[in-house]
Amino acid sequence: MTEFVTPPPLEPGDRIAVVAPSSNAAVEFPHVYELGLERLRTTFDLEPIEYPTASKGTEYLIDHSEARARDVMDAFADPDIRGVISVIGGNDQIRILEHLDPDVLRENPTRFYGYSDNTQLALYLWNLGLVSYYGPAVMVELAMDGHLFDHTVEYTNRAFFDESFGALEPAEAFTDEPGDWTDPDSLDQPRETEPNPGWTWAGGETAVEGRVWGGCLESIDQRLLADRYLPEDSDLEGTILALETSEEVPAHTWVAGVLRALGERGLLERFDGVLVGRPATRSHLEDRPPEQRERYRTQQRDAISGVLETYNPTAPIVFDVDFGHTWPTTPIPIGGRVEIDPESETIRFE
Repeated sequence: MTEFVTPPPLEPGDRIAVVAPSSNAAVEFPHVYELGLERLRTTFDLEPIEYPTASKGTEYLIDHSEARARDVMDAFADPDIRGVISVIGGNDQIRILEHLDPDVLRENPTRFYGYSDNTQLALYLWNLGLVSYYGPAVMVELAMDGHLFDHTVEYTNRAFFDESFGALEPAEAFTDEPGDWTDPDSLDQPRETEPNPGWTWAGGETAVEGRVWGGCLESIDQRLLADRYLPEDSDLEGTILALETSEEVPAHTWVAGVLRALGERGLLERFDGVLVGRPATRSHLEDRPPEQRERYRTQQRDAISGVLETYNPTAPIVFDVDFGHTWPTTPIPIGGRVEIDPESETIRFE
């Protein structure tokens, strides 16, 4: 089993590298990107250092996977850089993994922040025994319209500056309303939120503890299909699966199918517990009224519960945790240890 290391925390005033290992909307929407950089400076007292890919458009990045990998390695290897944060997610980060030098990353443990397609890099680091954080990203959470959620600030501070992440609490309210980045004035108006009913518990009723593996289910599916960069099956024994779905709003039947494949592969039974991020229910391409959004959440919960009941009925499941593609964001540590206690209904990271 790999020995895990949590990279050292940042300190106020530290330099944090800004990289684009997936896609990059900063060229198209510079006002959003600049707001995210400004909040790194003013809210968190960090100095963003823009690496070359942060100024490149998505078409360039698609054609230059080696450049994306080089930025990540250069940032990790720079002794003056204390953290690395992604601009945004994407859909093809798996293509940069072959260009990474594992020795560079392993020998220079640095805190990495990013979610969605950045699942690929997070799980690559997991294989090396390095803890990373599932968010935030410069152009999404940090450039949130109106103001940053207090919940995001609290838990991002932990991810940046604390040795341990500690206990989670549900956010008071949430949103999955897409922002209108084409209108710079929209950044002054907060997105509409709805009350958070809290977490939903299912599955086993015994407290479990283990190391977190997972991220965005669409990215996990890509990795399984490629059958590359996967840990040994035995390395997943006793771990906690974290999963969430993207703004592509995949059908609950697709979610069930991927999990069923994990079950047939003999992997689903190895997880001692499951954390499920609240799913996004709408996107820039499709809006849905409230009743349809709630129906989608219920269908996804039922689909996941049904598959786990077949392949791993003793694993406790916590639904609607605040990580992933809804906001505010909890940047949970991928590779960190977590305890899930159904009796007290608590989630606590080391």
